[in-house]
Amino acid sequence: MDVKLFGTVFFTIFVAELGDKTQLATLLYAADTSHPKLTVFAASAAALVLTSALGVLAGSLVSEHVHPKVVRWVAGVGFIAVGVWVLLARE
Repeated sequence: MDVKLFGTVFFTIFVAELGDKTQLATLLYAADTSHPKLTVFAASAAALVLTSALGVLAGSLVSEHVHPKVVRWVAGVGFIAVGVWVLLARE
């Protein structure tokens, strides 16, 4: 296992998920006293594992047809576009 890659991916995903709608939805389920916390944790963890698996699968398929540099540029421009949209969106 590439420990440096593991740390980079872990940190990036961890920071991206903090305060994300996924975390907020999990928080809301856990805040309900009628919901067992272990069930909420297990379900949210399983959902994140499945979405991550889909991301890895999609990434491996895309990498067969698109140069990695193009993927990085599209992802970077996409993140910038979302950031600008969020800043300019009216409440």
